[in-house]
Amino acid sequence: ATTEIYTLSLPDALPIWDCHGQPIEHEVEKRLGKKAATISQAEIRELCRDYALKFVDRQRLQFIRLGVTGQWYHPYLTLDHIYEATNVRVFNELYQNGLIYKGRKPIHWCWSCRTALAEAEIEYGDESSPSIYLKFTLKSDSTFLKDFPRPKSLLVWTTTPWTLPANVAVAVKPEAKYAAALYKDEILIVAETLLDVMREKLDSPLKVCASFTGQDIQGQLVRHPIFPDKLSRVVMAEYVALDQGTGSVHIAPGHGADDFVVGLKNNLPTPMPVDDRGIFTVEAGKYAGEHILKANNQIIEDLRQNGTIIFTENINHSYPHCWRCKKPVIFRATRQWFISMDNQELRARALNAIKSVRWTPAWSINRINAMVSDRPDWCISRQRAWGVPIPVFYCGDCGEIIASRDVLNYVEEVFRVEGADSWFKKPVEELMPPGTLCPKCGGKNINPERDILDVWFESGVSHEAVLKTRKELSWPADLYLEGSDQHRGWFQSSLLTSVGLEDKAPYREVLTHGFLVDGAGRKMSKSLGNVIDPLKVIKNSGADILRLWVSSSDYQSDIAISDEILKRITETYRRIRNTIRFISGNLNDFNIVDDRVDYADMTSIDKWALMRLQQVIAKTRQVYDEYKFYLAYHALYNFCNIDLSSFYLDVLKDRLYTFAPDSKERRSAQTVLAYILVDLIKLLAPILVFTTEEAWQLLPDQLKDSESVHLSMMPESNPDFCDLGLAQDWERLLGLRGEISKAVEIARNKGVVNGSLEAAALIYPPEDLNDIINDYLDDMPSILIVSQVEINEGTPPEDLWKSDNIPGLAIGIEHATGSKCQRCWNWRLDIGKDPNNPEICGRCADVINNGN
Repeated sequence: ATTEIYTLSLPDALPIWDCHGQPIEHEVEKRLGKKAATISQAEIRELCRDYALKFVDRQRLQFIRLGVTGQWYHPYLTLDHIYEATNVRVFNELYQNGLIYKGRKPIHWCWSCRTALAEAEIEYGDESSPSIYLKFTLKSDSTFLKDFPRPKSLLVWTTTPWTLPANVAVAVKPEAKYAAALYKDEILIVAETLLDVMREKLDSPLKVCASFTGQDIQGQLVRHPIFPDKLSRVVMAEYVALDQGTGSVHIAPGHGADDFVVGLKNNLPTPMPVDDRGIFTVEAGKYAGEHILKANNQIIEDLRQNGTIIFTENINHSYPHCWRCKKPVIFRATRQWFISMDNQELRARALNAIKSVRWTPAWSINRINAMVSDRPDWCISRQRAWGVPIPVFYCGDCGEIIASRDVLNYVEEVFRVEGADSWFKKPVEELMPPGTLCPKCGGKNINPERDILDVWFESGVSHEAVLKTRKELSWPADLYLEGSDQHRGWFQSSLLTSVGLEDKAPYREVLTHGFLVDGAGRKMSKSLGNVIDPLKVIKNSGADILRLWVSSSDYQSDIAISDEILKRITETYRRIRNTIRFISGNLNDFNIVDDRVDYADMTSIDKWALMRLQQVIAKTRQVYDEYKFYLAYHALYNFCNIDLSSFYLDVLKDRLYTFAPDSKERRSAQTVLAYILVDLIKLLAPILVFTTEEAWQLLPDQLKDSESVHLSMMPESNPDFCDLGLAQDWERLLGLRGEISKAVEIARNKGVVNGSLEAAALIYPPEDLNDIINDYLDDMPSILIVSQVEINEGTPPEDLWKSDNIPGLAIGIEHATGSKCQRCWNWRLDIGKDPNNPEICGRCADVINNGN
C-alpha cells in the first residue's frame, strides 16, 4: 500500500531508461561467444532487447524500494517506437539544416569493440609507451646545407611507432629556430630550444654548424624511415611543440586530428594501413596481418637495424582508452557521420544558450563552456547493431546519399509504427516512399545505411522524445541532473540537438554531482574491493538510511561512503526517529481542535520553540530550492538533536509527565509539539520517505491535511510566530543554561550532586543579564533543569565557578535542600505536605488530589 502511494504521488515524474548501446551489445556478444559471429543483426538486436528489458524490470523494483517516485509502470524506454522515431525526426531536421554530413577524418576508434567513439566515450589513463627518436634523412641530392657534405636528417620523436607505415610528411614550426648539429659523422636537425635535452639523451656535444627557421626547410624531401623507396615532405605546422621532443613531428594524416588538418592544407595523401580490428593491411607491407600493438616492437627493431633510431626509452603518459572495454584506442581515418560544430554557427549559438541556464554548482558553467568551445565535430555513427540506425540510403550504382526530407519522413513513420527493428527486417523498398529512385542517376539499386546512431545522440533527443510527447510535461525541462562527466555527455548532446532544432537550451537548470569514493577517498572500484552495495544497505538497514546518507553529502565534490560513515548515519537516523517517536507519544491524549492553546496564552519557552520551528522551515525550504540538501540535513538534524532533544523536550518532560493533563501549561506544550511534529514530518519527507509516511499514518486525523505526507504541501514559515525580542532573550538564556550545565558537571565530578535535579544553582549574573533572569525567574529551575535557583547580587565569593563565555557570571552548585519527590524527582521543601501522599511534593499532590 505504501509503495502504491509513492507510485501515485508524483504523476509527472517520468522514469526513462537508455536501452541501446555498446555495453548491452558487448555483454550479449560475450555470452554468445563464437556464436555471435554466425547470427544476424536482427537476432543480435532481439537478444539485446530481452537483456535490456530484464534489467529495466530489475531496476524498476530497486528504484521503488528506494522510495523514488515515478510512473514506474508507464516509463519511457529508448527502444519504444515513438522514441526511435523521434531520433529519425531530429536527424532529419539537422540534416536538412546542413548540420549533419558524412566525411572522412580521423576519429577515436576502438579496435577491440570495432567502432568509432565520441569524445564522451573516452577515458584517460596512464599508459607505458615506447618513446623513440629517429632520423628522416634528406635526399642525397638535396642542396639544403650544401656546405656540409654529410648525411643530414630531421630528428623526429614519436610514442606511436606503429603509425610510421602511414607517414607522408614531417612537420616543423615555421617561425621556430632550428640548428644543424654535428652528431658523430652526420648532421641532425633539432629545434634550438631542445638542443640541451638532446645533448643529454645522446650524451653528445651536438656542435651547431648552422641555424635557420622552419620556413627555410619547407618543401624538402626526406626518406621514409621504414619504406626507403618512399619520400615524405617537410611541411609547416603551428602546433609543433618546442618544450618536448625534437621540434619535428612525423605526419600520418589518417592517425591524428592535427595531422589530418595538415594533410588537407598541404594536399597530402591519407593512407590507412590499419583495419577496424587494429590489424595492419597489405598497405603496411611486411607488417600486414599483425596487430598494431604487437607490431610496435618489430617496427622498433627494424628501425634499429637500418640505423634510423638513435635513442629509445619508455615513458608513462596519459592516453585515451575506450570507456567500455578499457583498452587503448587509436586515431583512424574512416568515413563517418558528423554533426558540424561550426555550420550554421552551431558552436557559437550553443555557447550563447549556455548563458541562459542556471548551473549548479556555479563553476560548472566554465566546464561546459570549455567542452563546447574546444570540441571537434561530433561523430554520431557507430559500427554496431544495437541502436537506432542512421536513416539514410545509398545508390548502389553511383554512391549518392539519399536522404531527402520526404524519404526520412517516411522512415520516421515506419519506425513510429513498427520500430527500428524494421530497418533490419523489412526489404529496403518498404522503408522508402514507393517509387523512390536515386536523385542523381535515377537508379533503383538502393541500399540502407548499416551504421547506427551514437547513443549520446539518442539520449540527447530525450527532451524531444519525452517532453514534447506527453501532454502533462512541458519543454524545456526544469532541471537536468547528472554527474560531472556529463558536461561532455548528456548535458552537451542535449544542448547541441536542442540548439540545432530550437536555438535554445533544453533545460532551465543543470545540476552536477561528484563521484562516489570510499572512506579513504579512493574512487569506487570492484578491483579494489571497496564497493558498498546499496542493496545490502537497504536489506540490513532500510532504504531511508541510504537516502539520509545521500542527503548528508555535499555532492559538489566527490562523495564518500563506507561502513563507518553508514554507522554514523544510522545513529543520526535513530536520533531523528526517536525525536518523532517521543513527540508522537506525548500527543496521545491531545486533540488539536479541542485542546489547542492560542499563541498569546503559551508559555515563553513554547513560543521560543515555535519560533525556532519557523526558522527551520524557512532555512529548509531555502536550501531545498537551492538543491543544497546537505544543509537541509544539518538544519533538520540539529533541530531534532540540539533544539529539541537536548533542550526543549528535556525541559518539557516535567510539564508533560507531572502537570495535570488538561492544565494550560501542558496543553501549551502539546500544541507546540503538534505543530512541530506535523511540520517536521513534512520537512523530512523528501529524505526519509518511508519513516515519514509511517509517522504520518499514525498521526491523529485532525492533524493531517492529506492521505499521504507525499501528497501534502511543504510547510511555510509563519511570521506571527517570530518574535525577535523573544529570540534575543532566549539566546541569552540558552547561553546561561550552557554555563550552568558546565558548573553542574564540575560539581557532579566532585561528588556534590549525582545529577542536575539534585542541584541548587547559586547565580551571580552580570548586570546586563539580571533583568532577563528576573523576567523568567519562575521558569528558571525548569529551564536549567535544576531543582532550585537562587539569584544573588553583589560580589560573588572567590570559590565560585567563573564563566569564560559570559563575563561577570559566577555560579555555585550546591546540593538542593529538602527531599526528592518520588513523582517529579525534583528536590522540594514541601515533601509530605499532603499526609495521604507522604513521598511527593505539594504540586504533585494537588494534581493527584484533583483526579489527575
